[in-house]
Formats: sequence, structure tokens, C-alpha cells
Amino acid sequence: MYRLFLKRCFDFFAALVGLFLLSPILIIVIVILIFANNGNPFFFQSRPGKKGALFSIIKLKTMNDKKDEHGELLPYEDRITKTGAFVRKYSLDEIPQLFNVLKGNMSIIGPRPLLEQYLPLYKDWQKRRHDVKPGITGWAQVNGRNTISWKQKFEYDVWYVDNLSFFLDIKIIVKTIKKVVLKEGVNSNDNLNMPVFTGGDNE
Repeated sequence: MYRLFLKRCFDFFAALVGLFLLSPILIIVIVILIFANNGNPFFFQSRPGKKGALFSIIKLKTMNDKKDEHGELLPYEDRITKTGAFVRKYSLDEIPQLFNVLKGNMSIIGPRPLLEQYLPLYKDWQKRRHDVKPGITGWAQVNGRNTISWKQKFEYDVWYVDNLSFFLDIKIIVKTIKKVVLKEGVNSNDNLNMPVFTGGDNE
């Protein structure tokens, strides 16, 4: 019952409450990012959702668009802004995804939506992460986030799909709040991004 119906009700209510409570912070951060990013505070990107269906994820923009002489974007560490680093440190860039939850693209809890380019690389067991809606936070995020390997991340995602329940979602929410406050497991190396996933079971 929870998986089929009540989870969506929980998501919608939680997203409304979250936006109401966090709106003062969100507005302040948006205003700051408007100045820091030359009038562009938001970041939109196509991500795969449930069953691999693509949707546009909404996040706060924490990096500039500087490119090298070949027209390629510079590495993460060269594009992250000071304001963006602070916003990411406290996961404030994730707040706009509550709008994705209201629209039904995402859930509060679920496997994090990864890049569209990874879809053809998944093994059959890894594809099972798309049996549920992607989430703002999830079981992998509270068990290491970017400090764990891709293999561990997929294993945690699939475990969540098999064990999804109301009480597990509440447990993940509580652990997420704790990790955000204590800034645990945001990344293994000064908040750098995860390495690119290239396929296979053992990354």
C-alpha cells in the first residue's frame, strides 16, 4: 500500500512542508546566486527517472560555465564558485528538487538520479534502481554518498528498491538531516565529484 499509493501522498505533503519551511533560505540563496552567476541561479539537466524516463532536474547553480581553449568545460574544481562551494557544503543546491517531487518526477527518498549518459552502461541488476522514482536523498547517500564505490552505490540502491517501506524512508530522512548538519560523507576528497561511471559490476 505504501509503495503503490501512500508514498506519493507522503512525498507531496513533505515537499509542500519543506518548501514552506525552507523558502526563506531558498529565496536568500537564489538572490545571492543571481549576483554570483550573472543572473542565472538555477541549473537544469536531463536525468533518468522511474523506468528510465527522462525529466529535467532542478538544482541551484553552483558552478560557472568556463571552458578551455578547445571549448570543453573546465574541471569541477576550476568551475565551482565560492558561493557554490558553501551551497553544496550544506546541500542547499538540492532544495529546488522539491518542485520535482511536487510534479511527480521524483520522490523525497529514492536512488539519486544519475546522468543520462550512464543508461546504456548499466547491467541488468543495476537497472533495477529505476524500478522506483529517484529521490532527493537515499539509502546510498546516508551510507557514504560520494565516499563509496559505484558498486556499493548500486548495491545500496537496489537494496532500497527491495526493502522500500515507510519506516525505512523515515530512517533515511533522519540520517540525512544528521549528515547534512554534521557534513558527513559529502565527498571523499574536498567535495570533488564522483569519478565517471564507465560500466561494469566492480567499479
